[in-house]
Amino acid sequence: MRIAIFSTYTYDEAYLSRFNTGHELTFFVLPLNEQTVTLTQGYDAICIFVNDTVNKEVLEVLHKNGVRLVVLRCAGFNNVDVAAAAQLNIPVVRVPAYSPEAVAEHAMALILTLNRKTHKAYNRVREGNFSLEKLIGFNLHERKVAVIGTGNIGKAFCNILRGFGCRIYAYDIYPDPEMAASGVTYGSLEETLADADIVSLHCPLMDSTHQMINAETLQLFKKGAMLINTSRGGLINTVDVIAALKHGQLGYLGLDVYEQEGKLFFQDYSEDVIQDDMILRLISFPNVLITSHQGFFTQEAMEQIATITFRNIDEFASSIELSNQVKVS
Repeated sequence: MRIAIFSTYTYDEAYLSRFNTGHELTFFVLPLNEQTVTLTQGYDAICIFVNDTVNKEVLEVLHKNGVRLVVLRCAGFNNVDVAAAAQLNIPVVRVPAYSPEAVAEHAMALILTLNRKTHKAYNRVREGNFSLEKLIGFNLHERKVAVIGTGNIGKAFCNILRGFGCRIYAYDIYPDPEMAASGVTYGSLEETLADADIVSLHCPLMDSTHQMINAETLQLFKKGAMLINTSRGGLINTVDVIAALKHGQLGYLGLDVYEQEGKLFFQDYSEDVIQDDMILRLISFPNVLITSHQGFFTQEAMEQIATITFRNIDEFASSIELSNQVKVS
């Protein structure tokens, strides 16, 4: 099959080329959207990532150009109009799980860095400043951690927390019996957030979860609590989170995702004037740590993403059942 691969960087090309099962690949640095969809003419499939846009308009052009398959090399699919794709008879496949430990470990890295301020200590020591002033943290042992979403990543995160001796509370519309048996306490969203020291988001972005962290739910947090988001930026209301940081209701914020990240992440803007006022405001806080969607970025995850991506393509090419097809809900 001829496959157009969008939003690619050197690491994408390296891993996808290495695990290619015999398809003709064309790599585009550009993201897929209404302006770039014309590049898909003559291809059988497109392969996209988190910041590509596959809405109804894009899908109609894809269909006109003869594209027969949309391949996501990620788990999330909120950037694809799955219903419109189904109407055009274009299957959408994804990588539902790829080294969940990678994202879970990154979430813990954000927690430890924010708590123990190792990023600040590193810079101080490099400048010859060995003072401990304002570097104090807190023990994670016996702290209440609220885990929102206990799919594969959420479960991996709970297993890490268990090693730190945390009290783990979780919210999921489908509680996991194995997690409950291991000591995770399930409850409603309100019960789980109430008086939490740390809240970590591991759920998908859907209509029901959009901006689930907002002015109302932030009031349930313990004053000065920590919020971690390694899932999708749209899970939080950024304006409300900034207000909570300003007033001290939120004591720490760790983000690997951002609602407007499509205009920023994966690019170098170090010599430009950033136009996004909200990200600039967030960066200005001393108790905020932002990474640019790198939670997935490990060797193991990249290998699994490439392997499952081509398995999905091969299933389609062989006209067998698509094991990772996104169904219309």
